[in-house]
Amino acid sequence: MFFSFPRVVGTSEWMPVDRFLQGLVGACGILVLHSLMRVYYFIQTCSDSENNSGSRQTSSQPADSLLGKLKSGLQFWSVTVLLSMVGSRVSSLIVLEFSLRAVSAWMSPGTEHGGRGLDLLLIQCQFSLGCGLTCTLAFLHQGALHSSLCLLLAAALSWKLAIISHSLWIHVAILYPLHSSEGYCGKCITILTSGHAILAKLQSAVILAFAVAAAASTSMVYDHFLSQKDALKFWTLLTLCYAMLLVYIQEDLRQQTGTTAVLYSVVLRLGALLVLMLSVGYWSDVFHVLISFLGEAICLLPSADLLQAVLKVCRYLDR
Repeated sequence: MFFSFPRVVGTSEWMPVDRFLQGLVGACGILVLHSLMRVYYFIQTCSDSENNSGSRQTSSQPADSLLGKLKSGLQFWSVTVLLSMVGSRVSSLIVLEFSLRAVSAWMSPGTEHGGRGLDLLLIQCQFSLGCGLTCTLAFLHQGALHSSLCLLLAAALSWKLAIISHSLWIHVAILYPLHSSEGYCGKCITILTSGHAILAKLQSAVILAFAVAAAASTSMVYDHFLSQKDALKFWTLLTLCYAMLLVYIQEDLRQQTGTTAVLYSVVLRLGALLVLMLSVGYWSDVFHVLISFLGEAICLLPSADLLQAVLKVCRYLDR
């Protein structure tokens, strides 16, 4: 049974156009989250750390050169392709695993101090959020007659929202220091007066997205993994062991800070998932987990300066 290739359980899993559109929606969701987080922490560093604002703006501004635009475009389309390649089986497990890790981090003592833990989770959840969006779309469009048309509309709306968010970030990064003091730009005035609520709204939107994705993932995991009578006992034991591993990871991460802690967390999370797929999955599932490693790296490595901004603001709030 193990290490064989999965049987065809649905048409959407084998339709490349639908898979690509789902991956595009997921990549757009990641871009919206990434852009709005940059907007929030840029205005925070401008208002809370004026003595270091010049250096912070230089390191956080988007590159206007052709090479910078090519890098951003390559990152976006790479994430789109990788999300399209990751199957719904592995996507659902990634969503449930990250949800369990987020709940564990939220319940652990010290997370609420300055909001540092929740802010770091927003950075870490980028690829998991993309998987959650693709998994939700795959679940909602199972057996739909016009799934391709519905996915095309969803992709178009997501694309428009991503363009608006990215354009806002570019505008703020270049013109906010000038416009906020001059007071003649509607966008910058709105951000100046209500920009402090961006992070709270982002957290609420991400929690809602993961709640819906967790429900869809639970159904898909049951269909793919828990439908057999003997598998239920085996997966119950594995889930308990996995929960204990997450608690250990959470305790161990308190001894580390910054980028090291984030990368260490990703390696442990996906490493545990890889071992799980080697035990109960197909070879295609193992391949999809390896793709997820690459997707996490593409999302997190360009966010190193954003991570430093988060830590800087959190240190300011902790004082």
